[in-house]
Amino acid sequence: MSEGQSQDIGRRIEGRTSFDSELSTLRRRIVREASIAIEMLESALRALWDLDVATAQGVRKSDDGVDREEVAIEVECFRLLALQQPFGGDLRQIAFCIKVNQDIERVADHASSIAKLTLRIGTPAPRWPTSLVEMGERVPLMCHNLLRAVLSEDVDAARDIIAGDKLIDRLDDRLFDDVLELLDLEPSRKADVLMIHRIGRELERVGDLMGNIAEDVVFLVTGEIVRHEKKFKRDADAKA
Repeated sequence: MSEGQSQDIGRRIEGRTSFDSELSTLRRRIVREASIAIEMLESALRALWDLDVATAQGVRKSDDGVDREEVAIEVECFRLLALQQPFGGDLRQIAFCIKVNQDIERVADHASSIAKLTLRIGTPAPRWPTSLVEMGERVPLMCHNLLRAVLSEDVDAARDIIAGDKLIDRLDDRLFDDVLELLDLEPSRKADVLMIHRIGRELERVGDLMGNIAEDVVFLVTGEIVRHEKKFKRDADAKA
């Protein structure tokens, strides 16, 4: 092997090592961003149950930091795409980071919206529907389970989360009925009751985002796109 060939191989190895390091750093930033967004959601829910104004205001202020980090991560993703021109598994890694980064920022937005709605609900606290309370318990748990699936690239856990989103949808449907009942029981608090329904919608959207990210985990590990999988299968069976 000539000296020139040895130097070329050395540069390639060095470039590969640098890319792996930058990608690892990017993944860690995504995880930190996700941890902040989940904490915002949990804080927003704690503020809701207690109608805690200070905590709700703190959640609102935290949203700006997530917005800035989302932009910084996106810039870094596109820098790696432009400079490294990755393909195969490396390209999937960066595509995963771009999509998940956007969804995490939206989780923080929904947490901020819950906090904003909390500030508009009058005291004393209304009767929280059991469906809303259950959503408030299950959605953050779903977030934590997803974060573990992302860290371990666990496809089976990701598929469980995708399936679990259907339960959140059912709870959201049940909340609609509970809200109608509350409107009859507490007609003087119509505005508060309608905000309860809006909070349920915010939680339902977070559940959808967790399902989206779980689908991205499946894509990252297997290269398989499972979005709309059931719909495509149903259409194929109908044509058979």
